Amino acid sequence: MRKSLDPLPMKRRFFIAIASPCLLLVALAGLTFLSPREAQATSELAVAAQFFPSETVSIEAPQGNPPAAAVRASDGRLLGYAFSTREVSGSVGYSGRPLDIVAAVTPEGVVAGARIVAHEEPILVIGIPREALAAYVANFRGYDVRAATAVRGLGKDGGPQAVAGATVTSTVIRDAILRSARAVLRTRIVQQAQAIRLDRESRRSASWPDLVEDGALRRYRVTRGEAARLVGATDSEPDRTFIELWIALATPPAIGENLLGQRLYESELAKIGLEDDLLLIAASGLYSFKGTEWRRSGVFDRVEIVQGPHTIQLTADSHLNLERIPAEGAPDLREVGLFRIPRASGFDATAPFRLDLVIGRPQGVVAPITVPFDYAIPDRYRLRPPAPAEKVADPLLSEPAAKAPLWQDIWRARAVEIGALVLMLSGLGIILIFQNAVASHRRFYLALRTGFLVTTFVFLGLIANAQLSIVNVLTFVHALLSGFRWELFLLDPLVFMLWSFVAASMLFWGRGVFCGWLCPFGALQELINMVAQRLGVRQLDISFGLHERLWMIKYVVFLVILAVSLNSIMTAFGLSEIEPFKTAITMKLMRDWPFVSYALTLLVVGIFVERFFCRYLCPLGAALAIPARMRMFDWLKRYRECGGECHICARRCTVQAIHPLGQINPNECIYCLKCQANYFDETTCLHLKKRAERRSPRPTASGPAKGGAHAL
Repeated sequence: MRKSLDPLPMKRRFFIAIASPCLLLVALAGLTFLSPREAQATSELAVAAQFFPSETVSIEAPQGNPPAAAVRASDGRLLGYAFSTREVSGSVGYSGRPLDIVAAVTPEGVVAGARIVAHEEPILVIGIPREALAAYVANFRGYDVRAATAVRGLGKDGGPQAVAGATVTSTVIRDAILRSARAVLRTRIVQQAQAIRLDRESRRSASWPDLVEDGALRRYRVTRGEAARLVGATDSEPDRTFIELWIALATPPAIGENLLGQRLYESELAKIGLEDDLLLIAASGLYSFKGTEWRRSGVFDRVEIVQGPHTIQLTADSHLNLERIPAEGAPDLREVGLFRIPRASGFDATAPFRLDLVIGRPQGVVAPITVPFDYAIPDRYRLRPPAPAEKVADPLLSEPAAKAPLWQDIWRARAVEIGALVLMLSGLGIILIFQNAVASHRRFYLALRTGFLVTTFVFLGLIANAQLSIVNVLTFVHALLSGFRWELFLLDPLVFMLWSFVAASMLFWGRGVFCGWLCPFGALQELINMVAQRLGVRQLDISFGLHERLWMIKYVVFLVILAVSLNSIMTAFGLSEIEPFKTAITMKLMRDWPFVSYALTLLVVGIFVERFFCRYLCPLGAALAIPARMRMFDWLKRYRECGGECHICARRCTVQAIHPLGQINPNECIYCLKCQANYFDETTCLHLKKRAERRSPRPTASGPAKGGAHAL
């Protein structure tokens, strides 16, 4: 019967002896020595004075909903409005932590300047300098938020180019500045210019039937008989539908978001000016309201808008063709068009208008035959300002503007990478489920594992930059403490998918699935060591007693980083630089020399000690090992001789996770399956060799066995 030795009590005592004083020091440091958050208070709008260097300015107290401070010159002229994106739109960063930008916008809708004053973005710890993010924010100076175009030489999309390696964070910042500035302008300028204005802020969920019921979506039907009578003809099927037309003013979010979906609505809204509008026209039936002539002429000759003295032509450059409408309960439609109508055309969205549809031109008649369709936005989508004597804030503007969900566009843009990762994770799942079949064919296993490690390093590491980090763990923990929001984690699809797979795999196989198969830096270490051993580089032999004590370091490192993060997340992000992942994988060694030297040193040490960093220093491995103790199964097979008569697996283990007595430590095992390849290999495993000897025929006592020379 195999001996049983449980090393855990000894480990626990050793761990507590080291961790307790460390945690005490960390707690004291958190109370006295750790630096406070570097960010300034979100209400500190005084920095806006620097956005007007040629003027002597005064900044009034923030007022109104959303709050903004008037910036005036020494002679009393209004120069603009200073605001905090945190106060106006409730902006948060990619990490879900506070993100605050102080900016100022002129009455003409041009950003006078912007400065980031508070952030806790972990993106900065991957090697992107703080100056790059600050410069990106400052480059919004000159951005026209009314027309969504640059006044002077900014990016092609009307804003500065995103920070390389921080595209998601850049997009979040751009949206925070744009939406906050527009919200301030709407309430300060548009409200003064219009007695009645369109509600462009409030939101509510509504289906297609709901919008029809409240009059926001109008339906008109013309039969073939009616159309024939108008053009002086007859029809054999007069009751059939000639055209069923739907009209909706899609500018209000309560209409546009429900008809188009939030992302498409926000995308189209960003293409128009502050006072421009969106008009949705959809139809089914035999007749097309678009026709075909517009493709050649650029003008839709079958429809036009008439409002008072103004006749507005719909043009191809203001048109977006839609295949379908995603609104709940929407019918099947033959054609859908979304049209951008500029305010300069004289169109007033709050006033009734008419859509004229040309259905034919009788022979000998010069003027075409048109069918008029009247439309007026319901009162619930129009806002009336309070009487001058009343000091009542508009309740619909008291809520901060919601940030557009970016994750849907990001997932679509990275569809190829997502598909490749799905194939990769599916392949790994098959390997783990059928691990016995894989490990029993040693050559196949070695080739498969080497190929998978190369794929992990090249695809996940160099191409997709999907290196998981202790920063992700800290972000997740603090999201749980401060208000969890799924959409923040969905902004990085590959990291989200990897974490989902790792979380599921920990229940079945433990933490080793990520460390052994999906960590790009771990794969790089192992591949370098493979080459070194092929070249005959002698490996350092670390005694198990010393090794068992050294592996505790990574747990202490993890606990220190976690404890520090409870006081200062930015300080914890700085301590996470113990991970060389950002330098070696994400930034591809394009960093300052101390970081590069550290990463290269670990790789050089890994030539002589396989996966040195994984064994002793990796805080992410320690963080995964703690919840991985809840795993449901123990799939790794062992024989009675393991650790007794045979120590082959213990000596050859990639991370020395096998105790000399044969037990596999699941907290340290990276599930590389090397021991399972030995388990099934008759030329390596002592148990299989003995079994083969027992089954082979023995020589007789009278003489040598048949074929004596071969028997020797």
